Amino acid sequence: MKLKICGMKYHDNINEVAALHPDYLGFIFYDKSPRFFTGEIPHLPKNIKKVGVFVDAPLNYIIEKVEKHKLDAVQLHGKESPEFCEQLKRPGRSQKIEIIKVFSIKDEFDFKTLEPYEEFTDYFLFDTKGKNPGGNGYTFNWKVLENYPSKKPFFLSGGIGTDETEAVLSFLKKLESRLCYAIDVNSKFETGPGLKNIEKLKKFINHINIYSKH
Repeated sequence: MKLKICGMKYHDNINEVAALHPDYLGFIFYDKSPRFFTGEIPHLPKNIKKVGVFVDAPLNYIIEKVEKHKLDAVQLHGKESPEFCEQLKRPGRSQKIEIIKVFSIKDEFDFKTLEPYEEFTDYFLFDTKGKNPGGNGYTFNWKVLENYPSKKPFFLSGGIGTDETEAVLSFLKKLESRLCYAIDVNSKFETGPGLKNIEKLKKFINHINIYSKH
């Protein structure tokens, strides 16, 4: 099970979180977010993938950030079309990037929505439907994923914190988690927007690692 820690903002905190060896670190390039990233990403271990998070951003803006920060993945959190994803995946780009397309869920979801995106994305990410594009701080009904028809791996996101550890471990034992590639955490591990609580993250990672070894 992979782990993505999103909403990184502060240089020293980024280094502290990187020392925990998550698989992905997310940087939000959306100026309406309190976690909007404007700095320089410090040097990270090669095993940590850098993810740029965007919300209905122009193609050239995304490509600029990918090239500037040497991003490994792009997470699309808005209403981006399949055609837009195809443009990002176009061969000949100077850097090959993973495309993660986000879909928001509350108590139900029409999975037919995913079909046009299948060819042009590497992963789906399921987040909680709320007033913000992300970081709403509460979970959606994971039972919805019992009906997941795709063979594409997905990230599970939305309001996951230490209080949800047992629920996550329970979910990972169920059939609907078979394609769950990564757990994505953010606001529930913060002392302030973009500032992650290292001890809380250590506790959560330890529980997930213990589960993964069984």
